[in-house]
Amino acid sequence: MINILMYTSNHCPYCSNAEQLLKNKGFAIDQKLYIDQDADLLSEMMEKTGKRTVPQIFIGSIYVGGFDDLRRMDLSGELETILKG
Repeated sequence: MINILMYTSNHCPYCSNAEQLLKNKGFAIDQKLYIDQDADLLSEMMEKTGKRTVPQIFIGSIYVGGFDDLRRMDLSGELETILKG
């Protein structure tokens, strides 16, 4: 089983879109880390990704990026390969 982690915040439409895209593929986000509720999580996310925006998505050990990156991977077929492990 593959683990999906997403750094997120409350009221983030791109986060909702990412979650829905993965749900449509039959996958759920295992860990949602809310950077707007914990400043340490924001620092952690920025250290791991170099980004300040959400969502930031990891599938297993693979850093996907944000929703646009996830969508691009979906359209290219790369997301299917990653989700299959």
